[in-house]
Amino acid sequence: MIQGADTSLLVVLEIREAPGHQQAWDFLKRAVLGGVRPLALAPQVLAEFIHIVTDPRRFKNPLSMEEALKKADLWWNAEEVQQVVPDSGAVTLFSHWMYRYRLGRKRILDTMLAATYAAAGVRRIVSTNLRDYRVFEELEVVDPTAEAGPAGPDDAGDREVPARPRGQK
Repeated sequence: MIQGADTSLLVVLEIREAPGHQQAWDFLKRAVLGGVRPLALAPQVLAEFIHIVTDPRRFKNPLSMEEALKKADLWWNAEEVQQVVPDSGAVTLFSHWMYRYRLGRKRILDTMLAATYAAAGVRRIVSTNLRDYRVFEELEVVDPTAEAGPAGPDDAGDREVPARPRGQK
């Protein structure tokens, strides 16, 4: 079963000072790189990722725009990633869920992401913000920083994104 990445997953993986950084790396190594479940990624996640990781108000050591763009490109083109883009079915589902769950303006982006994944057949979202997706009865939400798993490397922060570019082994 494929799982969809929320922006919070990429942020906690790429920002060393983010709470849960090591646990998220352990999750990625076990659940994605170990071949258990590939990772779906939508373009809106990359845009929000770049916005967040370059913000000096959020992090003591934010990424430069160039670093953030390079990391976003690596994620988008990784062999373990299935690119998922919103289609008309996602837009219809987005509208339906906004009405059905009576969601307000602060829930628009998360609802569009959830609808994008659901319309593509993704039923599991990996996020450190469980409350953002719990309302959607159709989806399972997993926090990568809360799951126990095998220990990762001693200093995961020195690594680049571990995913391989498409076509490389």
